[in-house]
Amino acid sequence: MTSRNVTIRRAEARDLEAVSRLGARLLRDHHEFDPLRFMAPRGNTEEGYAWFLGTQLQRADAVVFVAELDGRVVGYVYAGIEPRSWKELRDEAGFIHDVYVDAAARRAGVATALLKAAADWLAGRGMPRVVLWTAAPNEAARRLFERLGFRHTMSEMTREL
Repeated sequence: MTSRNVTIRRAEARDLEAVSRLGARLLRDHHEFDPLRFMAPRGNTEEGYAWFLGTQLQRADAVVFVAELDGRVVGYVYAGIEPRSWKELRDEAGFIHDVYVDAAARRAGVATALLKAAADWLAGRGMPRVVLWTAAPNEAARRLFERLGFRHTMSEMTREL
C-alpha cells in the first residue's frame, strides 16, 4: 500500500531498531501524559520494545506494519486478534495495541494508512470490529480515531491507592 510517498509493509526483523525507537517514544509520551498511570521508561526501553515486538512478528494472531517515507521507517502499528473476554464484556475482536508516527512525519496520512492496513488485516481474518485505547489527554489521536469511524465505548478511570 502506498500513499503520498508513504509505503506500508509488514515489519521484518531488520525494522526492529527503528520501530523500537518509536515504541519507546510512545511509552515516554504516555508517561508524560500521566506518570502515575503509565509505566516509566527504565533502562533500555528501546531494547525492551525491540525484543517484545520481535516476538510478535511471526505470530499468526498479530501483525506489525511499518510506514516508510523516502526509505526511512517513520511509523508503525501493532495489532492482534483478542479472544472473547468476559472481563471486558467483549466478543473476539481485532485490537490496535500501538500506533505511532514520528513527529516530523505527522499530518501526512501516515497514521491513517497504518490503521487502514491493520484494519484490513484484521477484517481479512474475520474480525467483526477493531478496538483500541487511547490516552485521555491525547486529543490529536482521539480526533484521528473518531475521523476514521471509531466511537467511544468505554472510559478507563484510575485512582491511586
